[in-house]
Amino acid sequence: MKQVVTFGEIMMRLSPPLNYRFAQTASLEIVYGGGEANVGASLAGLGVPTAHVTCFPANDLGHAATHHFRALGVNMDATVYRGDRLGLYFLEVGAGMRPSKVVYDRANSAFSYLDPAAFNWDEILKDAGWLHWTGITPAVSAASAEATRQAIAAARRLGITVSADVNYRRNLWQYGQTAQAVMPELVAGCDVVVCSENDADDLFGIRPLPGTDSKFVSVAQQVMARFPQIKQVITTRRKTHSASHNGLKGLYYDGQQFLETITYDINPIVDRIGGGDAFMAGFIYGSLAYNNPQQALTFGVAASALKHTIHGDINLVTVPEVEEIMRGNTSGRLQR
Repeated sequence: MKQVVTFGEIMMRLSPPLNYRFAQTASLEIVYGGGEANVGASLAGLGVPTAHVTCFPANDLGHAATHHFRALGVNMDATVYRGDRLGLYFLEVGAGMRPSKVVYDRANSAFSYLDPAAFNWDEILKDAGWLHWTGITPAVSAASAEATRQAIAAARRLGITVSADVNYRRNLWQYGQTAQAVMPELVAGCDVVVCSENDADDLFGIRPLPGTDSKFVSVAQQVMARFPQIKQVITTRRKTHSASHNGLKGLYYDGQQFLETITYDINPIVDRIGGGDAFMAGFIYGSLAYNNPQQALTFGVAASALKHTIHGDINLVTVPEVEEIMRGNTSGRLQR
C-alpha cells in the first residue's frame, strides 16, 4: 500500500480536565492535533503508511509535537523548523445542553510564516499514492496557500490521488484574500472532496436546484460539473440531540450513484473534535482496502462514530474495531 501524505498546521490543544469550564479549572491538559495530521495519524493506526508535512517553531514545543506524531507512526521527516510560535487552541468540553467551546490562539504561528520553497514536493511525494489537505491550510496565510497549490500541482504531475475537506472557516481568512478567490483553483485539482451543501454555497455559490429530490446530490452534481477532475463528493450528516448525544451518517455521490449509510447513534460523546478527520481517514482507508464505495463510506462513518468515544484529536482505533461497528455490534459490552 502506497503512502498517504497530509499537509497542514499542527497546534497544541489545551483543555480543562473532565467537563470543567475555563473559569473553574486550575490546570490544562495538552494534546496535539490538526485537521490534516489527525487524518494521517488515524490512518497510521489503521496500518496505512503515512507522512505529514508541516512547519514547526525551532524550539522544544515544535520538537515535542513532532515526537507526538512520530510515536503514533507518522513519518515526520519532511518537517521544516523555523519561526518562534506553535499555534494553540483551547477547548472547553460541553455536556448535555451546554455546548463545547473553542478559543483559537494561532495568529503569527510558525506555520503561517512558512516558506513554500522549503518543500520539495516531487521528493516528498515520490512514494505516495494519495495527498490530503483541507481548506484550513490555505486559509492561514498566502504562503500556506501557495504551498498547498504547489503540493497539488506536484501530485497531479505524479498521478497521485488528491483529496480535500473544503472545510470553510470564515474567520480564518484574514490575510487579504478570500476563500472564494483562492479555493476554486485548489479544489480543481482534487479527485475526492468532502463538501457539504453549506460549504458549496459559501465557497462556490452552488445551491440545490429547485425541485430536486436530494439537495446533496443536486449540489454534488454541480460541484462535479464545475470541477471535472472531481470523481467523488462525500459528506456527513449530523443530528445534534445535545452536546453529549449525536446521530451521524454519511453521504456519497460519484456522478452515477448516490449512497448513504445508516445513522449511528453516539451517546454519550466523549470528544467530538476530530470526528470529521476520522471520517476522512476511514474513507481513505476504505477506498484503499475495499473495492466498494459503500463499504468505504460505511467504514468512514463507523470510524468517525468511534472517534466520538475517544479523548483527544486523533482516532486511536484499529481496523477490527471499526469493522465490528460496521457489523452492527454497537453494544459496548465488556471484552475479556
